[in-house]
Amino acid sequence: MNITWALLMMALGGVGVPNQGHEADVAATLQSAMNPSVVAEQTTNPDAAASPNGGGTTSPSPSASAAPETALHTDPQPDAPKVKGIYVTAYSAGGARMETLLALLDKTELNSMVIDIKDDAGYITYKTDNAELQQLGHPQPFIGDINKLMTRLKEHDVYPIARIVVFKDSVLAKKKPEMSFVNKDGSVWANKGGDSFVNPYNEAVWKYNVDIAKEAVKLGFKEIQFDYVRFPEGFEKRADTLKYTKSDRPRVEIIADFVKYAKAELAPLGVRISVDIFGYAASVPAAEGIGQDFVKISKNVDVISPMVYPSHYSTGWFDVKDPDKDPYATIKGSMVDTHKKLNPLGSYKPVIRPWIQDFTASWLGSGHYVKYGKKQVEDQVRALKDQNIDEFLLWNANNRYTANVKYDQ
Repeated sequence: MNITWALLMMALGGVGVPNQGHEADVAATLQSAMNPSVVAEQTTNPDAAASPNGGGTTSPSPSASAAPETALHTDPQPDAPKVKGIYVTAYSAGGARMETLLALLDKTELNSMVIDIKDDAGYITYKTDNAELQQLGHPQPFIGDINKLMTRLKEHDVYPIARIVVFKDSVLAKKKPEMSFVNKDGSVWANKGGDSFVNPYNEAVWKYNVDIAKEAVKLGFKEIQFDYVRFPEGFEKRADTLKYTKSDRPRVEIIADFVKYAKAELAPLGVRISVDIFGYAASVPAAEGIGQDFVKISKNVDVISPMVYPSHYSTGWFDVKDPDKDPYATIKGSMVDTHKKLNPLGSYKPVIRPWIQDFTASWLGSGHYVKYGKKQVEDQVRALKDQNIDEFLLWNANNRYTANVKYDQ
């Protein structure tokens, strides 16, 4: 998997694009899910054994963990359009490429942008006067004038979504090791890609990210999209060796508790809450290792965005030999499983808005991938439509999207 990861990072390389680990992380965790022994391991709860505490911070209080649920789910943005959006890095949002991206939306059925407000490294991507955010984060002026950006989005009738990467946060982990996971030698733990995570058990981490979300709402964002709402990949293998503050609640409960907390805190502001989740989560039991339970998370959000890139499913998924080469069948299969998981939620079932693929997965090797273009993107949109899904988000780490696509299938 290390070789695959390296090839993936090189394949997605580009100047000035900070977020290229997204595809790799999805691929790495999906690969783990494809291993039956790992899936079996994740269906048990490793937290039953005590792990070393450390860091000196407190775990979430019972009141925070038990955030209230509404009696009936109502959409805080009832007038929102059927979202068909694209991912936009802070570099693109604050740079010359924004003209091209706005023109794309002006000319097509696309109507939304998911913009990095806190990125994969943990940087807040604009200048903020909030002293607490300055203290815990490291704001960078990737978006030079955030208010000007919001005005431009409004002028072009763009539905604005703020992407906030939650628990993958090297900036905060290095600033506050006590909020992170620490090795026996006292160093902050990092994954093979050099990224550190902060501790989902730590209530101060919850508040920090929700405070960023509250500021994004004040800026004019209509929806907050939380990404990396999970523990690090493979965490079950190191849960008992790293030092971190924890409670006796299972990881899937802690992650669900954060989502409930964020929803309760942001609901009075009239903003939608969405969460990105691994696409495979709809097809396997709860991922105890990373703390993601598809149903528990979905019940407490307005929108769920499974990442169902065909390139990230291996041979055999949905009876497809090479999923990347058959995007229609792959997306159809993933949505069938998604509906099966979420239909029992009834009124709590969120809007399903998947992330789909607009990049070429050449790292899969000759014979196992195709160059993605107009046909492949349209096939994915058509598969969604055939499964009664009429919202989607396009992912391309470099923000270069296929031209002349008919998004209104």
